[in-house]
Amino acid sequence: MKLNWNVDSSWTLFIDRDGVINERIFDGYVLSEEGFIFKNDVLEVSQSLFSKFKHVILVTNQQCVGKGLIRMENIDKIHQYMLKQLNQYNAHIDLILVATELKGAKPFMRKPSTKMGYMAQDTFSDIDFTKSIMVGDTDSDIDFGRNLGMKTVLIDSEECISLE
Repeated sequence: MKLNWNVDSSWTLFIDRDGVINERIFDGYVLSEEGFIFKNDVLEVSQSLFSKFKHVILVTNQQCVGKGLIRMENIDKIHQYMLKQLNQYNAHIDLILVATELKGAKPFMRKPSTKMGYMAQDTFSDIDFTKSIMVGDTDSDIDFGRNLGMKTVLIDSEECISLE
């Protein structure tokens, strides 16, 4: 599939983590570096993809923190591991934003809330949501992007199939 969005180096890529960068653990959570398994070919294509964008922003819901299964410091360690692996392929993520509240709780940051998008824009004032793409594997990822006026790309996953 070829998308003719005329992407250039002024665009921003927003990307989800679980199910897009790493394998999603259904009915569970990534709670350690050992549990963080990159999806096939992600490392190999990340530099080519990420380099097309001015900013690459990771936006991830991690209710495992809200459930008390892991502390934010450990999420940060997992993300440092992820960044180190990506850096070995010359792929760089500029900002990581994590929503820790529980699913079903009044959303503050959790996608599809637009809060993480505006937080990214506060950090990088040149982000234009009409020149941004959100890549995710769930309806909440796609709704997040659409709510901000972004282009969206849905990655197939078991969760998406089970929602149909």
